[in-house]
Amino acid sequence: VRLVESGGGLVEPGGSLRLSCTPSEGTFRGYVLGWFRQAPGKVRDFVGAVSWSVGATRYADAIKGRFTVSRDNAKNTVWLQMTSLKPDDTAVYYCAATPLTNDWRTRPEEYDYWGQGTKVTVSS
Repeated sequence: VRLVESGGGLVEPGGSLRLSCTPSEGTFRGYVLGWFRQAPGKVRDFVGAVSWSVGATRYADAIKGRFTVSRDNAKNTVWLQMTSLKPDDTAVYYCAATPLTNDWRTRPEEYDYWGQGTKVTVSS
């Protein structure tokens, strides 16, 4: 599965942004789609994930209540809606895919497929 992200850019603190992730071919059926982010000089952190089949979600504590992960089966797209953005949210955001299992996967090494990343900058 090859992933393509879009939607990054520059936004002011308190603003919103929506990122999208689509497969370059095929579908996300049977996968969990995760969002990660990596700020300059820092490790890649889990943001949230959604199971494609039932839409169940899991979030990192740092973004709970501000970010929402969702999927649109008809459009074959996963979304990361980000609100109340802060400068600390500045990072390259990545979409990733891993086969569905009984446990939520939150570590980057547990994901098999990655997008190229899209940069989000929160600044006034």
